[in-house]
Amino acid sequence: AEALRPNETFESEAILPMTQIYLVRHAEAEGNLYRRIHGHYDSLITDLGYRQIAALAHRFESIHVDAVYSSDLFRTRTTAGAIYKPKGLPLVTRKALREVSMGVWEDRPWGEVHRTDAQQLAWFNATDARWGVEGGETFQRLRERISAAIRQIARNHPGQTVAVVSHGTAIRNALAVFQGMSIEESAALDHSDNTAVSLLEFEGEAARVVFHDDNSHLPEEISTFARQKWWKQDTGALADANLWFRPLDMERESDLYRQCRGEAWLNIHGSWDYYDGDAFARDALFQWRDDPRAVSCVMLGDEVAGLVQMDIRRDADKGVGYIPFVYMMPAYRKQGLGVQLIGEAVSVYRPLGRKYLRLRCAPDNLVAQRFYRRYGFRKVAEAAGTRVPLDIMEKYIGH
Repeated sequence: AEALRPNETFESEAILPMTQIYLVRHAEAEGNLYRRIHGHYDSLITDLGYRQIAALAHRFESIHVDAVYSSDLFRTRTTAGAIYKPKGLPLVTRKALREVSMGVWEDRPWGEVHRTDAQQLAWFNATDARWGVEGGETFQRLRERISAAIRQIARNHPGQTVAVVSHGTAIRNALAVFQGMSIEESAALDHSDNTAVSLLEFEGEAARVVFHDDNSHLPEEISTFARQKWWKQDTGALADANLWFRPLDMERESDLYRQCRGEAWLNIHGSWDYYDGDAFARDALFQWRDDPRAVSCVMLGDEVAGLVQMDIRRDADKGVGYIPFVYMMPAYRKQGLGVQLIGEAVSVYRPLGRKYLRLRCAPDNLVAQRFYRRYGFRKVAEAAGTRVPLDIMEKYIGH
């Protein structure tokens, strides 16, 4: 090498410390399961979601982490527990890490929005910059918010490793920004499974996506995506069909209610013994007059797929939301649709301050028993004074 002249020095670039950000989507939550729109809506983790959290904890056992951040919503804070709790770290929450705000769409069924706002829904699904609903964010605003929040976290932890737990659409848009993709180009990015992990590396302001949307820690039986088809090519499967709900007019459509009640009784009990259709219909009429949502048609497109009935007053003083009747038409049973009816009941009762859903189920109705237990109901008692044996089953829906 040439000798240096007097007073001459090498110009060298400063070596910047590298910060690693593990970007994690929350575990399966009610919106994923009930097929409802949950952006800023503060939903709970499902039973399957807690199994995903356990798998996530195992994945991070051998990964050094210096700090853990999450959005301030329950589903991300709970998921973050898989990382910060075993490592004895505090959790730092940031509202800026929330999911996109869905405005007036919040907690509405996807099937309802498809019916009432199809163009906006198409734009949302296509990550089209034209998407925008009253009270909600735009994709541009989301991209600015989430990328700025992650960059600030990287600045706060130079040379360290940080886990950040956020939400599906927020993470997808962040990954697009850090790969230099426009809003339109980001539509080509994959969707992420619940608890999927992405890794970002920051050197100063320069960001690199090392890998994204990795769900290799999830066995297929606890992967949300393993049982969903909406994010793949359309297969025509009903399991991903999005339902909507309309009040059943008990003064003009009571025959439909009686038909469904009778078919359910005969299917469960095998005879008409003890059946009192008039009493069932009178109760439903009273509840419907009290609140039109109390008796609702379950709709799949233009077809009636079932009924869900709620007694808004019963056991209200105990913090209970009572469900007298849950019914799917024979053609729509065993298609993975019934859980959306539970989601409708949660949507009605939670704003009323109810902490539990409660219903009664015949102990020998094994199909229904398996269904309710699968989605968090547990037997708490046996009903007294009923015409046939019934278990009282309950599900916690409070925070």
